Amino acid sequence: MINKHELTVNDIMPMADYAKVRVETRRRISAQKRNRRVQVGPHVTFYFENFDTMWLQVHEMVFIEKGGAQQVPEELAAYNPLIPKGLELTATFMIEIDDPKFRANVLARLGGIEDTAFITVGGEKINARAEADQDRTTSDGKASSVQFVHFHFTPAQIAAFRQTGAQVILGLSHANYNHMAVLPEDVRTALAADFD
Repeated sequence: MINKHELTVNDIMPMADYAKVRVETRRRISAQKRNRRVQVGPHVTFYFENFDTMWLQVHEMVFIEKGGAQQVPEELAAYNPLIPKGLELTATFMIEIDDPKFRANVLARLGGIEDTAFITVGGEKINARAEADQDRTTSDGKASSVQFVHFHFTPAQIAAFRQTGAQVILGLSHANYNHMAVLPEDVRTALAADFD
């Protein structure tokens, strides 16, 4: 399988056609997403993105906001950076806390959390690079509840990641949120397919 690294206007269906396949398409891609989700600690969930997840996201944004063909270029600009480019994994991670007061308190202490994400595999640590489209930590140290990160791998690290049964650890090393999770084998296998 050849991975596609970028959505183009030609990949986007007319919304009338998308409406006809929307339910089944969302069901199919939601099934894929189950093996692309990792909980790290009590409040953070990583959602690893790929061409299909971003294809769905663009379609959903245009469908829901009803912006038509004019909206497509801005959605492509927003979501193409989150499609892995062959030597990386990309993820959206969300700080998910239902209680608004507790959430505000936690976020106020998590400034810079986006720079503390990491993956370890084969004894090597791959530090995340935060998506640079905007600053997601305010000057007073409050983190956004939604973060976008890239993990860039060397060919040797990719080979280690692809090994059946390899122990891959995903974590955050923030002073106020220091948690790790071992990727389940089905997740590791799904993410290994993101590399060229």
